[in-house]
Amino acid sequence: MGVDYYNILKVNRNANDDDLKKAYRRLAMKWHPDKNPNSKKEAETKFKQISEAYEVLSDPQKRAIYDQYGEEGLKDMPPPGSGTFPFGNGGGGGGGGGGGGSSGFNPRNAEDIFAEFFGSSPFGFGSSGPGKSMRYQSEGGVFGGFGGSENVFRTYSDNVTPKKPPPVETKLPCTLEELYSGSTRKMKISRTVVDANGRQVPETEILTIDVKPGWKKGTKITFPDKGNEQPNQLPADLVFVIDEKPHEVFKRDGNDIIMNHRVTLAEALGGTTIYVTMLDGRNLSIPVIDIVSPGYELVLAREGMPIVREPGNRGDLRIKFDVKFPTRLTLEQRAGLKRALGG
Repeated sequence: MGVDYYNILKVNRNANDDDLKKAYRRLAMKWHPDKNPNSKKEAETKFKQISEAYEVLSDPQKRAIYDQYGEEGLKDMPPPGSGTFPFGNGGGGGGGGGGGGSSGFNPRNAEDIFAEFFGSSPFGFGSSGPGKSMRYQSEGGVFGGFGGSENVFRTYSDNVTPKKPPPVETKLPCTLEELYSGSTRKMKISRTVVDANGRQVPETEILTIDVKPGWKKGTKITFPDKGNEQPNQLPADLVFVIDEKPHEVFKRDGNDIIMNHRVTLAEALGGTTIYVTMLDGRNLSIPVIDIVSPGYELVLAREGMPIVREPGNRGDLRIKFDVKFPTRLTLEQRAGLKRALGG
């Protein structure tokens, strides 16, 4: 299809008129060359693309041609007022408009579209001429802009960049299993957005968060501009912060997993086997051969949490022991222990 106007405006192919206005308003304000003095050429290119995309998709006839025949189909449009339709039944034929200046589709000046949309130029450009700008200002703009051109003019006439509020942070509690294996979380958010007429309206949206194996508490996932919108102010970013739910068996320590295990004095001295269900569901049987002395820790290498920056590598599983001493021994048991231990 060549140029993808829907992608340029970041809308889907079923976008209605309000969707298009909202998308154009946000992107045009973001990429206007006067707001991007340090990258003016890039901004001019994007600004023209955004304006052309809006001009085509907001015009039912142009949009119908573009949807069916792509950008090339628009070049074959007859000049305005000719009364022909390039792909109608027996009409026009569409072959005569492909050569340069005879084309029926010549995108208008991007600044003119901007001035019409916002009612007047917030940035003080004059490409559309003072008479035209004043006419749209007095009429409140073709599309109403932000609910009246006077507000827009007053807000932006001094080239003041709209302020962006600080990010809105929300905790995202995850189980240790989710942080071990990774998971996909769907979060439904409700927020306020500003429509094409400057009114604040509620909106709900489903956000998808791919929790990566090994992510730690405090990891942040940012969704730009998904906070509440207010007139004359940029929307805040929405940030989800990973939190870790307590686990019944394991405790995380960096990339390692720690578990406590209680053994009897007989097991501490004579050996035992520990049976552990790991975070990914595997069942391990771990023989304890060494004597469990105070402070003894059994380490299983690479059985801990995945290490994000070292794919395929993992931390360790560390087992800490608590020895349960008997509360009382018979004389015979004491004598037997003394003999066995060489006391």
